[in-house]
Amino acid sequence: MKEILKVNDLRIYFYTHAGIVQAVRGIDFSLDKGEALGIVGESGCGKTVTGLSLIRLISYPPGKIISGRVEFAKTDILSLKEDAIVKIRGNKISMIFQDPMSSLNPVLTIGDQLIEPLAVHKKYTTSKAYKRAIELLELVRIRNGSNMLERYPHEFSGGMKQRVMIAMAISCEPEILIADEPTTSLDVTVQAQILELIKNIKQKINTSIILITHNLAVIAGLCDRVLVFYAGKIVEEALIDDLYSNPLHPYTTGLFKAVPRLNVETTERLQTIPGFPPNLISPPEGCAFHPRCNHAMKICAEKEPFYFRLTSSRRVACWLYYGKRDSNS
Repeated sequence: MKEILKVNDLRIYFYTHAGIVQAVRGIDFSLDKGEALGIVGESGCGKTVTGLSLIRLISYPPGKIISGRVEFAKTDILSLKEDAIVKIRGNKISMIFQDPMSSLNPVLTIGDQLIEPLAVHKKYTTSKAYKRAIELLELVRIRNGSNMLERYPHEFSGGMKQRVMIAMAISCEPEILIADEPTTSLDVTVQAQILELIKNIKQKINTSIILITHNLAVIAGLCDRVLVFYAGKIVEEALIDDLYSNPLHPYTTGLFKAVPRLNVETTERLQTIPGFPPNLISPPEGCAFHPRCNHAMKICAEKEPFYFRLTSSRRVACWLYYGKRDSNS
């Protein structure tokens, strides 16, 4: 498959009164054309910050991209001037933000907000943009589009707001769609509808998707490949079937053990991961997960693990796999 996005050594810090928060601490990954890539991990592990950095939406102060390269269409997005990144943001790379309640402008109609990206990026006339906006609402299964365009966000339910956000994100048929927790605060029925909608849109416009979530179940039916984040780093990368059948990193294993299963009868309590996530103002020496890990060894507290690449599509940052295959530092 053709590679459409490549991220190298991305580091993002936040400068606070308490100290410098190392939110993202040197990550590398790629995205292929037409691929759905999942990014999973607990709150505060750097998932959303990574997504925002891909379209340069890290605000300074307090956030700052310290180093790295985000290569799209043979161009480093991080080195572009603002007028150049504006032409990419919302056009070539678009994002469904986490909370539609705060992402939609409450004083503008839905129509105004759908038409704007079409006018800015596609140079559509008002009448053509209006017609396209109705088509977009129909695509995300909102009926009576001409009437809905005249309404304001507060007149929509949570699920309908999320559908509007999706319509805005795909309006220019982006090459990459970043979906940041697209099912947050929605009931399970609406969650399933939103995920099915994203899946259908992916097939229809052949866009690549980066799905950011803390929910392992959400990525199961949509993603081809998964990155597991912990403390601002990628600790495991695998194809979706490999990750679900055989999670390798102790943190990934802990996440799966904490998920309730409806197809298994048991009276045992769900297992939890002991301890707390590390303070990223002063991350621990060695592996950031070692204070919570049941398999921790002496080296885990002394030296940060390399990425051990077990197959062409699988890597894990854990000393348990030292010597299994050649390592890449």
